[in-house]
Amino acid sequence: MSDLSKYCVSLKCSIREAFKQMDVGDKKFILVVDDNDKVIGIVTDGDFRRAIWASVSFQDNIITIMNEDFVHASEDYEIEHLKKEFRKSKTLQQIPILKLGYLQNVIFREDLTKHKRSLKKVDLPVVIMAGGTGTRLDPFTRILPKPLIPIGNKPMIEVIMDEYAKYGIKLFYVSVNHKAKIIKAFFEDFDKDYSISYLTEEEPYGTAGALKFLDSKIKSPFFVSNCDIIVFDDYAKIYEFHTKGRYDFTLIASVQHHTHPYGVCEIDNGGELKEIREKPEYDLLVNTGMYLIEPSILDLIPDDKFFDMTDLIKKIREKELKIGVYPVSEKSWVDVGQWEEYEKALNSFKL
Repeated sequence: MSDLSKYCVSLKCSIREAFKQMDVGDKKFILVVDDNDKVIGIVTDGDFRRAIWASVSFQDNIITIMNEDFVHASEDYEIEHLKKEFRKSKTLQQIPILKLGYLQNVIFREDLTKHKRSLKKVDLPVVIMAGGTGTRLDPFTRILPKPLIPIGNKPMIEVIMDEYAKYGIKLFYVSVNHKAKIIKAFFEDFDKDYSISYLTEEEPYGTAGALKFLDSKIKSPFFVSNCDIIVFDDYAKIYEFHTKGRYDFTLIASVQHHTHPYGVCEIDNGGELKEIREKPEYDLLVNTGMYLIEPSILDLIPDDKFFDMTDLIKKIREKELKIGVYPVSEKSWVDVGQWEEYEKALNSFKL
């Protein structure tokens, strides 16, 4: 392995810094090393997620959420031993190879099975909200509807569908309004075995209004996705979180790290300077536009009325129903509905 440093962070770093580095390594884990570069623990994406749920500050030291007891092997490891360890735990995805505590290599599950881990199937339908005008991608959307803007050699909506299909999902509902005929024409010659039905808005119904068309048609929980966002995470784990928590509505949120470019003044005593914090960093949980919803929630959506997802969330809270938040990393979410992110997608997606 050429660059093992991308899988490591210092024991002195913060949870925020470690979370960022995990995104660089792109393998859902990070190893913690001491001042001599010896490995002393591991942190997985699940540990980060539990820290967020527990409201742990991202300024805290990474050691506060680190696991010292983790599966590893010595440099004289035997392949069969590693295979046995992977068989013992379906969640184990990597085994660090250590020599006197120093990292020599990382063996991943797919290294031994010669294929990526099989993903747990999720037998749920998906609603893709594709009725908007796509003003953020103007002037492209004056010609093409936003769902058909290309990423690589595929339109956005196909990229989104393909991501769900990895989990065995093939039933899709697509809400349409703006340039609906063009969207439907694209799917007339679609060569994949997806079942596609349309929720046709005669006029714009907002980001949630078209879901009312599913009332009495759908009996299971269902995913909802904006047509310009892609979340790269384990959808089966999202569903497991939703069902175990008995949530009525689950919102998938991305951890976003921001550095304010200026010194921020804090004042006290009617105008006296208390402190200046230079370029402070903030961690925010941002709504990605992906949800998992129980069918009973459809009763809260009015008929034939403009109704945004924020309106629906407000109603759910008024009814004191349960809303869960499932965090994903910053890199796991791409909002291709804005130019800057769209250009990043063009450069990074290998489709």
